[in-house]
Amino acid sequence: MKHILKIISCILVTAFFLGCQEEDQTFGNIVAPTNIVIMSEIVGQDAANPNGDGSGLVNFTATADNALSYKYSFGNTEQNAPLGETSFTFSDLGVNTYTVTVVAYGTGGVSTTATTEIDVLATYSAPADLLEALVGNGSKTWRIKSEKQSHFGLGPVGGLVPAEWYGAAADEKSATGMYDDRYVFNEDGTFTHIVNSTNDDPTADPTGTIFGRDPLVEELGPHSETVNGSDIENYPYQDYTENWVLTAPGGVETINLTGLGFIGYYTGGNHKYEIFSRDNPNELTIRTSDGNSEFDWWFIITSEEEGVTNQLQTIYTNLVWSDEFDVNGAPDPANWTYDLGVGENGWGNNELQEYTDNADNVIVEDGSLKITAKAEGSAYTSARLKSVDLFEFTYGRVEVRAKLPAAQGTWPAIWMLGANFETVGWPASGEIDIMEQTGQDKNTTLGTLHYPAMFGGNGNTGSTSVATSTTAFHNYVVEWTPDVIKIVVDDVVFHTVINSDSLPFNDDFFFILNVAMGGSLGGTVDPAFTEDTMEIDYVRVYQ
Repeated sequence: MKHILKIISCILVTAFFLGCQEEDQTFGNIVAPTNIVIMSEIVGQDAANPNGDGSGLVNFTATADNALSYKYSFGNTEQNAPLGETSFTFSDLGVNTYTVTVVAYGTGGVSTTATTEIDVLATYSAPADLLEALVGNGSKTWRIKSEKQSHFGLGPVGGLVPAEWYGAAADEKSATGMYDDRYVFNEDGTFTHIVNSTNDDPTADPTGTIFGRDPLVEELGPHSETVNGSDIENYPYQDYTENWVLTAPGGVETINLTGLGFIGYYTGGNHKYEIFSRDNPNELTIRTSDGNSEFDWWFIITSEEEGVTNQLQTIYTNLVWSDEFDVNGAPDPANWTYDLGVGENGWGNNELQEYTDNADNVIVEDGSLKITAKAEGSAYTSARLKSVDLFEFTYGRVEVRAKLPAAQGTWPAIWMLGANFETVGWPASGEIDIMEQTGQDKNTTLGTLHYPAMFGGNGNTGSTSVATSTTAFHNYVVEWTPDVIKIVVDDVVFHTVINSDSLPFNDDFFFILNVAMGGSLGGTVDPAFTEDTMEIDYVRVYQ
């Protein structure tokens, strides 16, 4: 597929060439390329797999004498390759023979053509639910989820933690030309990038702007925009169409775009986007390696327009257990016991506090449970309550109404742990973090699931903005069913994980309520810290 800007550039070059002919200018000898050589590397090809590993991916290199640029034709798809190098994914199932045509361009636009045939094995058939998620009813449109924390970021090549080195804050890149782009995966295999999505007038100038990495964005054409650090912002571009196909090299579901097609931020490279997470059919976390092989770039894309809330539609309405914290004094011993002491290695997270059951650290008064972290000289005390052996349950809707501490370095958490923790250990027991807040960002709430495939810093996590978390009470909720686990704030779902028999979320869990100090999420404690409190109005379980 040819980009409109490139077509316009060719027209301008032709007009300039004809005008100069009238002035009898000399452009040198017009020389057609010769000796075209087409080399192909079928990914995974070896003696046992002569047609590749089944991914269908082939890397091509073309060379020719006196060639200035190249173009490949793969049947109905064309790809420009200025340096003669490109990759293509063949997706017809089985071993198929394909004819690949290469056009080498010389001075004056003259060209020479060569073809080659290649036998390639493709074994991947995309699952129906992934196709449905991408295409929908044929009009599904995707965008960068700009309102979500870390919707765009980078990390090491091959990293497993989204935006490990940098994650953009909500709406941080609103002035770059990225957020108004829209992406459509059409059922016929074409990919449409709508650059100027805010313009509804079909007769108006379709030019919009995009965002890309300098100098890789120059693959799209020359630019005059100012470089901002490593970025080119608001680069003028127009809507275009390429092709898309799904593959799964190494078992990793991957969106492959042809030509110069891209999503979000132009990074050059192979235009392949690995699907890192797709638990929510309307939200994908994807990553791609840039053309310099320096970083992996991460994006969260959504098919929901901004402002459309994902309201929780609960299936659980029967209140089966609660603690309303309406009796002053120590927490009800029929509901709660304690973890005490400093734990082993700071409770496993290099935390700084000692847990007590003293009234200074935990008390019920004025209709709330109050867990208070305090500075004790150069040390800290706090409290950690748990319902182990007192109340344990499987499935339901948990609602905890709470106001969180504001001090830097406090790490409040409302969470659940598998009741078989003592016998199988962690993460085999499973963990559901209904609410966590870092010590440095008090405007963002995290919801995370930990299990054997996703634990520690690689937990299955989501986040949402709660700007008044330290000044007002909010409802922190989990809807836990045999099929899905939804983490919610104030009735709005912000993280969804599909449950299954292979996950440890189908047996009894118990509650833990605590405020830690420092550690992996608490971070640096304010040197002036004296004390701060998490207040909990109630804990309720519906089934």
